[in-house]
Amino acid sequence: MLLLNNAAAPHVNELSEGAFAWIVSHADYFRVAEDDSGVVGFVIALKAGLEYWSLNYRWFMERGGDFLYLDRIVVAESARGTGVGRALYDDIDRFASGTWPRITLEVNLLPPNPGSLAFHERLGFSRVGVREEEGGAKAVVLMERATASSSSQDTGDPAS
Repeated sequence: MLLLNNAAAPHVNELSEGAFAWIVSHADYFRVAEDDSGVVGFVIALKAGLEYWSLNYRWFMERGGDFLYLDRIVVAESARGTGVGRALYDDIDRFASGTWPRITLEVNLLPPNPGSLAFHERLGFSRVGVREEEGGAKAVVLMERATASSSSQDTGDPAS
């Protein structure tokens, strides 16, 4: 899975074996998708309140509230467009519903990842901020979506 993760750079950040192991060991949600060829995707999510080095995770922590942070979802190039990503998102939705009020994540703006941005917007994620690094050479859009249980109790406030 580490090889799959690092092959997906720059859309997800490359990780060392130790960093990947730390994330997996602290994950509240970790699922793997397989087909006859082996692992074709995975998703990892972390709850709020960890001492995690991710600047994007920290961005959400600084703004408060409870959330499940979708740290990374990776689908092998050979499996893209086959429904693997959608199946992983459907599963995380079921998992988060009733436990966390929202799912948070980020998508690269620089380097651009328009396919991922469009995919997340189609799934109902809304843009809640932009964070830049390296003097604007890198940027992400921070996104969130209410989980099924919290969206049924939505008050109309976009922050809820």
